Amino acid sequence: MLIAQQKQKENIAEYILYMYQIEDVIRAYQFDLKAIMDNYVKPHIPNPSFTETYRKWYDGMILDMQDQRIQISGHLVDLKEIMIEISYLHNTLINLKEDHKYKAVFERALPMIEEFKDKSNLKDKNEIEIAFHAMYMKLLMRLQKKEISAETEDAFDAMRVMLAYLSKAYAQMKAGDMDFLNN
Repeated sequence: MLIAQQKQKENIAEYILYMYQIEDVIRAYQFDLKAIMDNYVKPHIPNPSFTETYRKWYDGMILDMQDQRIQISGHLVDLKEIMIEISYLHNTLINLKEDHKYKAVFERALPMIEEFKDKSNLKDKNEIEIAFHAMYMKLLMRLQKKEISAETEDAFDAMRVMLAYLSKAYAQMKAGDMDFLNN
C-alpha cells in the first residue's frame, strides 16, 4: 500500500507493474484476506503499526477485483484508465508534439514489441499495453529465477527505456508542465 502510493507519485510505469503483481498475489491467495495478511503482508511490513491500514487496503482491493469480475484475469478499472492516459500520451508525443527523441526510443522498441505480440495472446492490445505486459513477464521470470537470454534482455531494455520516457512525460503532464500546443 505504501509502496503503491509512492510508486504512483514517482513512476507510473513501476506503479502499474506493482499493481499487476498485487492483483496476482490476491488471486494466488484466492482472495483470502487473512492468508494475504499472515503470509504476504506481515512478513514484509515495515512497521507493525501499519497492519490495520494494509488490511483495509487489501480488503478494498479484494472487493474492487470481485466487483469488477477480475478474479481470474484482467486488471482494475483504475489501471486501465491510467493505461488509456499513457496510450494517449504516447500518441500525442508521436503525432502532435512530434517528439523526435521519443519517436527514436519507440522505434527502437517497436520490433521487440511486435515480436512479443506475435508470441503472446495480446493480439488485441496496443503497443504500450504489450510493452507493460512484456515487462511484467520479465518481473515474473526474475521472481521465478528463470534465465533470460542476452537477446531477450536487450528487447526488455528497449521497452524499459520507452516506458521510462513515458513515465517521465506522464509525470510532467500530470503536473501541468507539458505544453501540448508548442513543439
